[in-house]
Order: sequence, then C-alpha cells, then structure tokens
Amino acid sequence: MGLEAKLALEAMLGRLKAGEVRAVARAISFVERGEAEAERLLAGCRSLIEERGGRGLRIGVTGAPGAGKSSLVDQMVRLLRVGGETVGVVAVDPSSPLTGGALLGDRIRMQGFSGDDGVLIRSMASRGVAGGVGRAAEGACLVMEAAGRDIVIVETVGVGQDEVAVSGMVDVVVLVLVPGMGDEVQALKAGVMEVADVFCVNKADRGGAEGVEAELVAMQGLVAGGRAVPVVKTVGTTGDGVADLIHMVRSVAGRSAIPISRKRDVAHPDLWHGRLALDHLGIAVREIDAARGFYEGLGLAVNGVETVEHEGVRVAMISLGTSRIELLEALSADTTIGRFLDRRGEGLHHVALRVEGIDAMFERLKTQGVRLVSDAIRVGAGGHRYFFVHPASTGGVLMELVEGGK
Repeated sequence: MGLEAKLALEAMLGRLKAGEVRAVARAISFVERGEAEAERLLAGCRSLIEERGGRGLRIGVTGAPGAGKSSLVDQMVRLLRVGGETVGVVAVDPSSPLTGGALLGDRIRMQGFSGDDGVLIRSMASRGVAGGVGRAAEGACLVMEAAGRDIVIVETVGVGQDEVAVSGMVDVVVLVLVPGMGDEVQALKAGVMEVADVFCVNKADRGGAEGVEAELVAMQGLVAGGRAVPVVKTVGTTGDGVADLIHMVRSVAGRSAIPISRKRDVAHPDLWHGRLALDHLGIAVREIDAARGFYEGLGLAVNGVETVEHEGVRVAMISLGTSRIELLEALSADTTIGRFLDRRGEGLHHVALRVEGIDAMFERLKTQGVRLVSDAIRVGAGGHRYFFVHPASTGGVLMELVEGGK
C-alpha cells in the first residue's frame, strides 16, 4: 500500500470517526465497488468499532414484497430518534437490469430524514444475490457503526423460502407478514420462520390480522421446535404498535447468534439497548456493620466501604451480577440519608440506572421539564458521575442516573 493511499485511508477513517455523513456515503460506495483497498477500509472500521466499545444493535427487517417493510422501518427510525439514538439504515432494493444499481434508490425513500444527521440511509442493489441482501450490505453496516450509529436496520429486498441470509449479519430478525395476501401459510413453511426472532403482523388495521396472529402462535410449536417467538401487530403507516415492536426487538437481542466480536458483555444485552441498564439499588441503613451480615449470609461479598463527605454518607458496595447493592449509612442526622431514616426508617432509598452519554441525558431531561433533584452532574463513590430525578417524575421512586462505563 503506497504512502498516498495510506494517507487517504487514514483521512477517511478519521472522518468516519468524526461521524461525517459524506464520508460514510463515500466509504460505502468504496466498499460497493469492491475496490482493492476496501478490505483495509473495513479493517479500519472494525478497529474504530472496538475503540467505541463494540458495535450497536443490528436489526434485520424482512418479509415478502408489499408487506410494508419500508413504512415500518420509517416509523421505527422516527421512534428511535425521539429516544435520542442514532440510526443507520441499509435498504436493499432490486437491481436495475440496465445499470445494476438500486431500482428504487434512497432519493425517494424516507425523505423525511434528509435534514437529520442522526439518521444515515443507504439504498443498495441486491445485484441478483440470493438471500435478500447484497454482498456489500455487511460492509455498509460496519461503515455506519464505525461512524457511531447506535442502531443499524437492514431492510431486505423481500424473501422467499431460501432467502434467509440477513440472519447471518444482524442480531435480531423481524419477519413482517400482512393479512389478506394469501401467502401467510407459505411464509410459515419457509426457512425464514426458523431464523425469525420477532413476527410482525403489519397492516393490522385490516381485517384478518388476528387470524394471522393466531395462526403464528398455533403453528410455532410445529415449525420452530417449540421455540417461543413473540408476535407483534403494527400499522406502519401510522406507527401504531411500533413502540411494542422495538421493545420486543430489544428483549430478544441476546440470542446466541450475536457475534463474539461485539465488545459489550455478550451475556448481558441490557447494556446495549437504549444505553440503559440497572446499576444499583441504594438501601438506607442505620449501621452498615449490622446490616451487611444478612447479605454476606447470602454469599454476597462486600467489596469495600467508602465515605462520601459531600453527601454525608458511608457506602458499602455489594456486587450482584452486573449490578450491585449499596448500603447507605448517614454520617449525621442532618444529611439526605439521615433525614430519610428519620422520616421513613430503613429501606429502599433509590434505584440507579447506568446510562451512556450522561451529559446529553441531563440536558435532555431538563429540556423535557423532568423534575431534577440535582442542579448539576456530581461525582460520587467510586468516582462515578451521577444526578438524581425527583420521585414526582418517576412514579414515586427517587431515580439516580449514573454514567456508564465507570
């Protein structure tokens, strides 16, 4: 590799790392053309993904032509963006018989996101490749993830019985069916049913949606060997049911097909979706030494006791899987924990969630009018950064949001 080519590659990777949209488009075109240095580019993308702590969640959306996949993906992206997540879409279209390019093209697909840099959309041609996805689709996913996309959605060109290739490149496969097309039973017999993680009955405002749902549930035991695959009804044109679909996708994201190359903890997919997970439970106690015996009797280890002077509290940390229990002892009666004990006695003081991008989350909640206890992000036991949300905004529980990765 010549010096000039090497410098050009490093420059492109630097632009990808910065999340430049134009660099993403150029890099994907580079991969699609199969140029000599494409593999070095993808190797660089993998390195960037590792630096970021692992790639995001990949969702495959597949189903017969006419099932409303594009409308459904559009609504999924809108909802994910409301949640602050960045999204990449790889939309595989039929190939033009004249040019070999995507027949539909991204110029007419999902135009509502043209001004949103948090959404990257790329249409690419299947180029006659069986399986519903093009050869370059995996590379496009890597490029988008290198550019920091939290979630990448791969929409296939449409599937038949053998077109299940998307399952090998995503974490969750959503199979989209619709009532009234006459091919639901055929879809049940297809190999794609065996790789589906979620069945989505789209266009559920039509008659017959309940019948499709009932048939899916009834036939799962026969076709999928007893594997319980959830069924969700949606209306892609209005967004009805899409929130339920996304929730279900997240809850099946830990299936065994997730590549080991993902650097996040494969055993705990709750660390991936939405960048939120349970961090710890804070329990107010009058004396740590008296309370810790119960937990040690359960076989749990107290990792240490730390004093946080500015909070007026001693903290004993007890590991519990990927989360922990914190026993909180007041240094004096005139502290937050001291007053809590005086009013309510010992018990659960707060629930803490771990979140990536805590600064952005703090500002977003303020903008949304959420009642915050903290006027700024603070530093607590173990050096973690955190802030509190008032019970009035959480349904009655004091909520702590803690910076992830600490």
